[in-house]
Amino acid sequence: MGGAWDGPAGRERDDHRAPGAGARQNLREQVAQALRDALVAGEMRPGVVYSAPALAARFGVSATPVREAMLDLAKEGLFEALRNKGFRVAEVSERDLDEIIEIRRLIEVPTVARLAGQSLVAEAEGLRPIAEEIVSAAGRGDLLAYVAADQRFHLALLALSGNARLVETVRDLRARCRLYGLRGLHGLHGLSSARMMAASAREHLDLLDALVRGDAAAAESLMNHHLQHARAIWSAHPPPA
Repeated sequence: MGGAWDGPAGRERDDHRAPGAGARQNLREQVAQALRDALVAGEMRPGVVYSAPALAARFGVSATPVREAMLDLAKEGLFEALRNKGFRVAEVSERDLDEIIEIRRLIEVPTVARLAGQSLVAEAEGLRPIAEEIVSAAGRGDLLAYVAADQRFHLALLALSGNARLVETVRDLRARCRLYGLRGLHGLHGLSSARMMAASAREHLDLLDALVRGDAAAAESLMNHHLQHARAIWSAHPPPA
């Protein structure tokens, strides 16, 4: 299978030519990212158990970096380690998603409203290329690129607050649902999926426009609507487009 499963295959040979802790850590991180991509692409399913040796064979690397990467992702709540069995992709319920989106709304909506009142015109415009990248990815139907750019945008936006702990908290919340929570898009086909991605993508540009205008009320309303839209996309039973 192509896509996310292409991962770090073949890179381990390069690491053998430059042995050491740094090379091993690099491969471990590459495997972890490949696993995240596989989750986003729907190639690894919630509740399914995967073994490190089997995944290692698929990636074309040894089992050690795969096992280490999966342990790292288990700490993030993405996998559950099962003794003598392997790793199960963690399941997220509709209630889990509701609770996560509630926390994100409490954090992100007022933060973005405050940012709009701080005349951060240059900073907001600096995020426009990422917002346009999100729109482009949505137009292509490229879910991996969409998710990656969306994460960069939101974390960079929140970083303008100067609160690193706030950014890290949201990063963790996103990791616990975003990677395997896009069931709405995976379950849709054709125009329905494209419309959902396109509508969500355009909201990033609208949000930047509100920040540039210094319109805190509009930014607050847009951020709240964007999170509601994201919740609908994550749902196992999204509304018709």
